[in-house]
Amino acid sequence: MAEVPTQYGIILAAILFSLGVAGILLRRNIFFVLLFVEVMLNAAGLAFVVAGARWGQADGQVMFIFVLATAAAEVAIGLGLLLRLHHQFKTLNVDEASDLRG
Repeated sequence: MAEVPTQYGIILAAILFSLGVAGILLRRNIFFVLLFVEVMLNAAGLAFVVAGARWGQADGQVMFIFVLATAAAEVAIGLGLLLRLHHQFKTLNVDEASDLRG
């Protein structure tokens, strides 16, 4: 089976991370912001896996497990915030979150 060059994997991870950053900066909907944070976390995980494969170590895959755990925690907290924001303000606009005080 032919191997994919390391540069291609790192370039793909950089493109995905850049798309995530651009999406966060351009969108004001909290659902899309959470989606783009997930894209950024997956790009970081891809970079870890590619780097680990480059040196023939399993360290990249272990780090990807930590990235997945972080992403799961982010989803749980983010969806809670999303529901609270929608319940209180009837909108998913991130700018409304500044008014979300106890």
